[in-house]
Amino acid sequence: MEEEIQLRLEEARDLMRKTIEHTNSELTKIRAGKALPSMLDDVRVDYYGSPTPVSQVATVNTPDARTIVIRPFEKKMLSTIERAIINSDLGMTPQNDGEIIRLTLPPLTEERRQSLVKQAKQEIEQGKISIRTIRKDANNHMTKLQKEGVSEDQVKRGQDQVQQLTDQFIEKIDELFTKKEKDIMTV
Repeated sequence: MEEEIQLRLEEARDLMRKTIEHTNSELTKIRAGKALPSMLDDVRVDYYGSPTPVSQVATVNTPDARTIVIRPFEKKMLSTIERAIINSDLGMTPQNDGEIIRLTLPPLTEERRQSLVKQAKQEIEQGKISIRTIRKDANNHMTKLQKEGVSEDQVKRGQDQVQQLTDQFIEKIDELFTKKEKDIMTV
């Protein structure tokens, strides 16, 4: 039965690790004034009838910190990509010169920076809620194991280990926020 507890701990650790990865990927979508090709990850274009990420129909580069350059593999995709960017929630106006599309990020105002920090806080809070839910599920499972005959001491040790895991991952999430906040607030 001890191995059952270890199995639950490993499962909880994996789920918490995935939560950190997800939270981190959500944070990279929050624009901090720097141009990143990943900003276009959620933009889909109609490519022969199927919604396709921009990165699969074009080369996406960042020649400088505030510009994204999109060079389609097929010239006829220029207008389709341009429309998809306009219809997305990026809030940027594409500039099409017939060869490439340029996206220029406007400098962030102090007010916009504050709202981006709030948005990052919301993502961080979602991550913390997910980690706490994983902890609750693991603890509930440990309690069930006790009813199935595992000793109270083993269950208590298992729950203590789950709490230690939770604390470690909450700390990692807080570090992600500190890093993102610094990134957003740096002018």
